[in-house]
Amino acid sequence: MILAGRVTVDGLPAELGQRADPVRQVVCVDGRRVAVSLEARVYIMLNKPRGYVTTVRDDRGRRTVLDLLGPEGKGLWPVGRLDRDSQGLLLMTNDGEVTRRLTHPSFEVEKVYRAWVRGEDVAQKAKALEGPLAIEGETLQPARVRLIREMEEGGVLEICIREGKNRQVRNMCALFDLDVTRLVRVGEGELQLGDLKTGNFRHLTPGEVAYLQNI
Repeated sequence: MILAGRVTVDGLPAELGQRADPVRQVVCVDGRRVAVSLEARVYIMLNKPRGYVTTVRDDRGRRTVLDLLGPEGKGLWPVGRLDRDSQGLLLMTNDGEVTRRLTHPSFEVEKVYRAWVRGEDVAQKAKALEGPLAIEGETLQPARVRLIREMEEGGVLEICIREGKNRQVRNMCALFDLDVTRLVRVGEGELQLGDLKTGNFRHLTPGEVAYLQNI
């Protein structure tokens, strides 16, 4: 219909791939305005515990992050992922554009993790973890890594990345024979987990929502 010239945005012919905001712009087909039902946009921060999968539903009957939200989770989905054994900050929303901005690598939204690792020479390996690194032949963007605490058989690292590849932090550490025993995401962009207890959730503040919408 777009190629046939039947769709207009604010009176001008639409183009393939063009974006339009149905709240601020007038979208018409054959001269008639398209009626758009807009849900209220919802933004919830969850402190995901271990043992839950980051998905809307699971065919294997495992517990999902939506089980933690109850009725408040209706119509929401998780932004990005945390594997079943990881915990921490997970945004739940029904805003597709914010989801795209937080997950697409071109926006370079930084994600901050605390990783409890077991292995030798943790202080030396922390510097090497900053890269350049490659996993399965794919080069990773440089990371920022800081040793928070060194222990007898390992340590605690703060790892900041701008990608969200599957099990990326665990796979990075495995390159240096570091076994991740606990992994917590504590920040995503300007969002901070703070003192939100494991398994609990809260709605974002107006300031946090404004930040997301202006990424």
